[in-house]
Amino acid sequence: MAHHGKKYADARAKIDREREYSPHEAVRLMKETKTAKFDESVEVHVRTGLNVRHADEQLRGTIALPYGLGKDVRVAVFARGDKAREAEEAGADVVGAEDLAERVQNDGFTDFDVAIATPDMMPVVGRLGRILGPQGKMPNPKVGTVTMDVAKAVEESKAGKVEYRTDRTAIVHMTVGKTSFPDEHLLANYQAILEELIRAKPSAAKGKYLRSVVLASTMGPGIKIDPSRTKDLIEAEEAVPA
Repeated sequence: MAHHGKKYADARAKIDREREYSPHEAVRLMKETKTAKFDESVEVHVRTGLNVRHADEQLRGTIALPYGLGKDVRVAVFARGDKAREAEEAGADVVGAEDLAERVQNDGFTDFDVAIATPDMMPVVGRLGRILGPQGKMPNPKVGTVTMDVAKAVEESKAGKVEYRTDRTAIVHMTVGKTSFPDEHLLANYQAILEELIRAKPSAAKGKYLRSVVLASTMGPGIKIDPSRTKDLIEAEEAVPA
């Protein structure tokens, strides 16, 4: 463990903790300070100025990232009959009705990234809120995961459509990709997330909306990014010679 500690400390020393970097610098630094031997996930943590105790200041939605997440998204579908068959044909990993709900309820089965349900299944799925809710996996009509069009929902989830929401402390935590992604793919995914959060800003929001942004690999130190520097991303990318 001491070895990991030294590597982490060395990585930490390269980062100016007081400074807000541009997105380009942050991605470069994150790769330079990577310590793990495996292909880590890259995460972004956006602290908002929202008061999430107020219903009209909560942030929740979905976004399809331009370059996906670099991982196989496991999808579970709660459906019966024709809809269950549709889900299987669209590539769902786990499909079931009461039997699947029982696995979640009794065995704590949550080996999936996204759960989709047909509206008629919600009385059954609703009872799983205590298990699926805290993991952000509860099907929700607002984000298109309670739907009769299960095939479309499965395909979109598989293609990298991800849900975002503010946690209790008004922070949005999202995966941007993997450390093995080219810089421009990470930057494009990062930009898509920031633009979506700005687009979805609740009208009731007061004061400074995006307070801080931190980029980090799973095992690496956090790197602050200047939240106002998204707009210059496109111009900067165009200016970089290929």
